[in-house]
Amino acid sequence: MKKQINVVGAIIVKNGKILCAQRGYDKSLPELWEFPGGKIEIGESPSQALKREIREELLLELANDIEEFMFTSYEYDFGIVNLTTFICHIQNGEPTLTEHIEIKWLNKIELDQIDWAPADIPTVYKLKKTEIL
Repeated sequence: MKKQINVVGAIIVKNGKILCAQRGYDKSLPELWEFPGGKIEIGESPSQALKREIREELLLELANDIEEFMFTSYEYDFGIVNLTTFICHIQNGEPTLTEHIEIKWLNKIELDQIDWAPADIPTVYKLKKTEIL
């Protein structure tokens, strides 16, 4: 049985655009794009994990209006990723790259112009159909 990996992803919205982050060269799934976030640690709620991960990865503080958007599960060769994405907004800071190689702010119709990690693709499809922005 494959390892279950529970992760969170931030759909950070600002001025009608969504922050997209490109994974580093030394990470699994190098150079693919994702909604930034990471693993939920023992004892953390998903929203606590999301805030911690965004603080660590992008040096941003998220506002408290975090809203669950979608749950997906994708089987990679290294395990099954269970991804919960959340709509959120920046409270303080500007995105600073600490783990990613690039970020882009894209509107919904531009989201399919980049090469997404497979676990993130269902969220991209749903975002394109949703009136959240």
